[in-house]
Amino acid sequence: MIGTIIGAIVAGLIIGALARLFMPGKQNISLVMTIIIGIIASVVTTLILGALFNYSGGGGISWWYWIVSIVVAIIGISIYGRATDKTT
Repeated sequence: MIGTIIGAIVAGLIIGALARLFMPGKQNISLVMTIIIGIIASVVTTLILGALFNYSGGGGISWWYWIVSIVVAIIGISIYGRATDKTT
């Protein structure tokens, strides 16, 4: 149980950081929100791949999982950035 939580946090951090790296411009988003959006992207990706392709997270590195997770995180960061934009 603890290992799963720690794994989700680490995966969320990596996915969120890679998403921010691939996004153009500056994102005013904290590290905590980056991790949370990365975790959400990871869960959503697992659900999407499981529903569409019967993905079960088999052995080896799941490149499709990482690529789709980063794209979902980019979308999540964009939505979060626009929702919390404080410029007037």
